[in-house]
Amino acid sequence: MSYSSVTPPRARLQRSYLAVPGNASRFFEKAARSAADAIFLDLEDAVAPPDKEAARTQIIDALQNVDWGAKTMTVRINTLQSPYMYRDVIDLVGNCPRLDCLLIPKVNGPEDIYAVEVLVNQVELATGRKGRVGLEALIETAAGLCNVEAIAKSGSRLEAMHFGAGDFAASIAARTTGIGGVHPDYQVSAGGLRSLIDMWHFAQMRILVACRANNLRPIDGPFGDYSDLPGSREAAQRAALIGFEGKQAIHPTQIDTINELFSPSQAEIEQAGRIIEAMREAEANHRGAVALDGKLIDLVSIRMAENILDKVRAIGR
Repeated sequence: MSYSSVTPPRARLQRSYLAVPGNASRFFEKAARSAADAIFLDLEDAVAPPDKEAARTQIIDALQNVDWGAKTMTVRINTLQSPYMYRDVIDLVGNCPRLDCLLIPKVNGPEDIYAVEVLVNQVELATGRKGRVGLEALIETAAGLCNVEAIAKSGSRLEAMHFGAGDFAASIAARTTGIGGVHPDYQVSAGGLRSLIDMWHFAQMRILVACRANNLRPIDGPFGDYSDLPGSREAAQRAALIGFEGKQAIHPTQIDTINELFSPSQAEIEQAGRIIEAMREAEANHRGAVALDGKLIDLVSIRMAENILDKVRAIGR
């Protein structure tokens, strides 16, 4: 038992996180009607420098006037190294009650979170804003991954961390131009058999563990080749299996698959219910463990089963 504890952030359903360019207002209504749980309107990579200010204005108008339903609404602001970030924060936080979170790109250390948090604090105080804006960190550099544990502990507004495989690949000089997924040349051999392995697994797992240790939501990055639906499905399935909360989508065709794979299956739901029922019966008989379907289950089995049922309840809400 540890005396330390971490307060969980606000619960949000974020299985699918659809990216929408901030200067593509023609897509806003369509995104609002999509099945995505969350949307981030992008002011960073998707918008060229000459269009940054116009895109910001379009996003503010959309957050004020489009009916986004119950979706988590996030804006990916520009980097701290750019001349646009401070005005992104001031204008968005000051004028958009519908804004839920800011996604901070290329976070290299906890000081980046601190810088944005101070600015958000000031804007909320100055404007009397009632809804508290959360922060989400995009880990997509070698420095960010090295400092991911410290980042996960920084600030009081941080709710989630995302993995950005594309910029991360560039940061470590990986010999690939793909975004996410396996690479055909990244293989291992054993007994004459060759199999592909996921070159991003180390980074994903480190971000995932840092998030879970600090009660943050881990969100996997996008699968870039949206025309490769089997590859997109496999990437989402791997991320869901190891414990990610959700995954970014760069195209609407990816949303349904992501929602499916980050939702418990009917078989998982039924098994979770049986585990909890069996453990309650064991507890009534003063036993800490019991056999179910030829397998030993104990108190930790309840925790795993409850994780599944908590997700079901969140989806129901």
